[in-house]
Amino acid sequence: MKAVVLAAGLGTRLRPYTLFVPKPMLPLGERPVLEHLFEWLKSNKILELNVCVGYLRRTIEEYFRDGEVLGLRIKYIRTGRPMGTAGQLKSAQNYVKNTFVCIYGDSVLDFDLTKLIKAHKKNKALVTMALMSYKTHLKYGFIDVDSHGRVKKWNEKPEVAGLINTGCYIMEPQFLEYIPDKKMYGMDVTFNKVMKKGELIQGIKVEGTFVDIGDKKSYASAYKSYVERLGKIL
Repeated sequence: MKAVVLAAGLGTRLRPYTLFVPKPMLPLGERPVLEHLFEWLKSNKILELNVCVGYLRRTIEEYFRDGEVLGLRIKYIRTGRPMGTAGQLKSAQNYVKNTFVCIYGDSVLDFDLTKLIKAHKKNKALVTMALMSYKTHLKYGFIDVDSHGRVKKWNEKPEVAGLINTGCYIMEPQFLEYIPDKKMYGMDVTFNKVMKKGELIQGIKVEGTFVDIGDKKSYASAYKSYVERLGKIL
């Protein structure tokens, strides 16, 4: 099975770190985030990667080249301008003819991908999403009032819990038909369009690790967690 890795974003929320380095190439330990992701895909027997690149693409292309050093086969799909997550994926349409893995290039994952693939095939879904449990406490207290403004309840810093999207999908090629050509387009917009058409999108809860580096705070947290984990291993 092939994978499409979306690695063409501008990384604006991580500036100034991303002024000269694309977000997927930010270091996590001695290796870039993207290399950790590639190694995880390889451990799950995904060896053929189509990497969508755009912003500072040469940094990625010159580091990984054809992927042979890592035991992978890498092809690069170039986008000349920002296209959004779904827009990037659309650029890979001619490279995926069968079921494939789609994954964001700015996160580190560690769970059993083969189980997700098996569930996808069993359910015959158009897309299967990898979901993880998440909970957090809000910064502020929530105040409930009635129609007259009378305070009825004070809930101080409530806990919010649910399932979050890890940015890892198993997809059928037909999904890409819902994405317009050469247009900035978000993945959430595409998913909502697909669901309105009655197509099956399956959510599967996975157990493992999901580390996002979407902004400076989450990147700092990811680096701290990595160093702590490395210390335990050593």
